[in-house]
Parts: sequence; structure tokens; C-alpha cells
Amino acid sequence: MRAVSPTGLVFVACSGGADSMALAAAARFVASRDGWRAGLITVDHQLQHDSAAVAASVAALPGFDPAIVVAVSVGTQGGPEAAAREARYEALARVALEHGASSVLLGHTEDDQAETVLLALTRGAGPRGLSGMPQTQVRHGMTFVRPFLGLSRATLREACYAQGLSIWDDPHNSDPAFTRSRLRLSKLTETLGDDVVPNLARSAALIAADSSYLDELAVTELEKLGDGPLDVTVLSTLPTPIRTRVLHLWAAALGAPRASLSHRHVAALDALVTRWHGQGAVALPGRVFVERRDGYLTRI
Repeated sequence: MRAVSPTGLVFVACSGGADSMALAAAARFVASRDGWRAGLITVDHQLQHDSAAVAASVAALPGFDPAIVVAVSVGTQGGPEAAAREARYEALARVALEHGASSVLLGHTEDDQAETVLLALTRGAGPRGLSGMPQTQVRHGMTFVRPFLGLSRATLREACYAQGLSIWDDPHNSDPAFTRSRLRLSKLTETLGDDVVPNLARSAALIAADSSYLDELAVTELEKLGDGPLDVTVLSTLPTPIRTRVLHLWAAALGAPRASLSHRHVAALDALVTRWHGQGAVALPGRVFVERRDGYLTRI
């Protein structure tokens, strides 16, 4: 819990599962000890017939003020897992902002981090994806904090048992229709040993530190280039990891949604710099088009 230095209300995102119930109990204890307010938000995704009852039972957990249930409608964009995740973050941020909270605590564990890294590997992700989940991030204008990234699911489940906390196991967590559910860390540990999960999480932390430094360098280089058309000659002198980050930042500044900007888009922009042979404009998400003209990358 030392990852958080609250000055007022802090919400816990609680689904009723072991991870978030352990987090809720820890937050409640620390809040009473240190004199800050602990609130609770449980998101009803309305994807199961008893979801409203489950959410109501979670919100009845004593010691939280306020304790709020928020129902969301899950879309289809990006697949069921991505759609549910986006709906959940938006709802958590909206409620927390409405109540003037400083942050929202999430119960992601070391196991979640390891799974995130493995899934990123299977998708051919770069350093940003392999960095896993950050301990602190801002989404939809709200700060989200993950205090338990260094703890295992088994540890948190044991903590719940020790405190007599009731746990709800989401059936979606074992539904093979969901990609993350099909990932079985237990099989990896059987094959590679018990250290595979903490090692994957540690790799994510190491990659995240390096990636963060490169991101900072890219911000500095983009500031030198300015917010207008980009000088191809200057871009071509930058190391590839910096240049591609500069292009990603610049594309986002032009209006291309960050969530939709992929490696393919950035590679196409980079080709205008490093493999120029008169090709046409690059189409980016958000109806943004970039071409190379007179030695500059410019929006058209």
C-alpha cells in the first residue's frame, strides 16, 4: 500500500474475487490507520444473470464510504475482453472523478503481470507491450494504482481465507472463450519451475524502465523538431528506437488515437523516412494522412 500517498478519498475497484477482496481489506485497514477515506466501486458488466446480485453483495462490504455499484454496457470493439476492460476503466474513472477521489486501486497481481507479458509476446509486441502493466497510470483523467503487482494470487487468496473473507470466483476466468483464460501459468511452472512467474514480472519491470527512458528521449527530440512538419533529414539521424517513438508521439499529436496506433502504422511512417521511393500518403487512425513532401513529413 506504500505505492499510494492519498490526501483524501481513494477508491478500491473490487469485483469480489480474491485479489480485489484482499486489496479492499488492506485499503480499509491502512485508511483507518492513516486517516484517509476508503471508498469502493464494483462494476456490474451485466454479462451474467446474477451479476447485479454479486455486485450488490460486494458493495455491502463494511467500512467503505461511499460504496458504489455502477452498471455498464459492454460493446464489441476489440473483442469481448478489450471491450469489457475499456467499459470498466471508463466507469471507474468517471465515478472516482465525480466524487473527487485522488486515485483508484486495482488488485492486479504478479500472476496478472506474467500473463500480460506472455500475451504480449504471442502478439509480437514491442517494448511497450512487454513492459506489462505499470504500477501507476492515468486513464480517462484518473490515476490508477496497482499496489499488489509484487504479490502472487496464491498469497492474496490465503490472505482472504485468513480473514474469513467471502470470495466470488468469476466464471469468465475459466471460460476458454477468453484468451487470458486459456493461458495456464500452472503448466509453465510445471515445466519451467516456480520462478517463471516472478521472472516474467521482473523482466517486465526491467523492460519498462528502459522503455520509459527511451520515451523521455523521444519527447525531447520531438520538442526540438517542433509541432509542425518533421524534417526527414533530422529524423534519419536518430537511432531507430528514438525515431519510431518520435513518430508515434507526433502521430498522436496530429489526432491519431493512441489506442489504435499500431506497429504497422509507425512502420509505414518510418518507411517515409528510411525507405523513401516515392510512395503515397500513409493513412493513420482517426482519418489522419501523412505524406513526405519537400524533405518533410507533413499532414495532408
